Amino acid sequence: MERRIIGAKVATGDAPNKRVLCAPAAPAATALQAVQRLRVDAESAGQRLDNYLLRILKGVPKTHVYRVIRSGEVRLNKGRAQADTRIAEGDEVRLPPLRLPDRSGTPRAPAREFPILFEDEQLLAIDKPAGVAVHGGSGVSSGVIEQLRQARPAAKFLELVHRLDKETSGVLLLAKKRSALTALQDQFRSHEGGKTITKSYLALVWGAWPKNLKVIDQALHKTLDAAGERHVRVVAADHADGRRSITLVRSVRLLGAYSLLEISLKTGRTHQIRVHLASAGHAIVGDPKYGDFARNRDLARTPLRFARMFLHARELAFDHPTSGLRITLQAALPAECETLLSALSAP
Repeated sequence: MERRIIGAKVATGDAPNKRVLCAPAAPAATALQAVQRLRVDAESAGQRLDNYLLRILKGVPKTHVYRVIRSGEVRLNKGRAQADTRIAEGDEVRLPPLRLPDRSGTPRAPAREFPILFEDEQLLAIDKPAGVAVHGGSGVSSGVIEQLRQARPAAKFLELVHRLDKETSGVLLLAKKRSALTALQDQFRSHEGGKTITKSYLALVWGAWPKNLKVIDQALHKTLDAAGERHVRVVAADHADGRRSITLVRSVRLLGAYSLLEISLKTGRTHQIRVHLASAGHAIVGDPKYGDFARNRDLARTPLRFARMFLHARELAFDHPTSGLRITLQAALPAECETLLSALSAP
């Protein structure tokens, strides 16, 4: 059976959720915290010790977490343990006193809900607007995940299953339980039949897309500049740091100097769609990093005032982590994109 869900609703209050971690996140302070003894619950069972601690000890540098594990200051059931030790339900984890960073001057993320496409005890799927990062970092103080956590203080576990670029709108999936997170991440990595996640995007690009260009199979290489900004480029297939990347493209409609494309992915690399389309000579309209900057600027100055990137995650299909039911979520094209298409289609 398949469950298909189209559209969204906007939450008006906090969604109830069960507590997942036995231990509360460490408070923000500069003082040394006392010894803590944590009890591992069912949702955390099977996780690596280092990953468990990194999630609980928000703000503690990774290097410090690994140092206290290596030194034996972290005890698992009163004994030493390695970073890759798998924890089990009921295990006791002893933490030494830790000094946490002073976050008193750091503004909290604003509490914000987003249009909901699907929600149950395991999952939350939202329709992410363009211009909102999925998480804070690289000059962004907060994103979807931080804002949702503030809006849902009772949700003790809420994690991104995957990511969308800040400029991309559409379906974004989050897990409300660790078991759901791992099951869905396994589907993202899988290539076997129905046990895989499929994604479909709509993109508007400059120029007439060649009808015979249906598959882009090019290796991509990701780098970071001095400011931590990500840049991705096409490299030779035998490049030592290149990763094979496959994008499937179907031309939906030619709109004068533009083409509307339907995109699906065989791989999920950073900026894959954006870089592949630009490398083919047809950058996405409004793309601020890999696009045609002059034409983007001119379009933003027209009466249409279109000033975002036209890339929309339209559909996401997956097997529910507990019921196994195939669920297909769809997010309608945003109003500003529909308005642009209507204007381009006008005689």
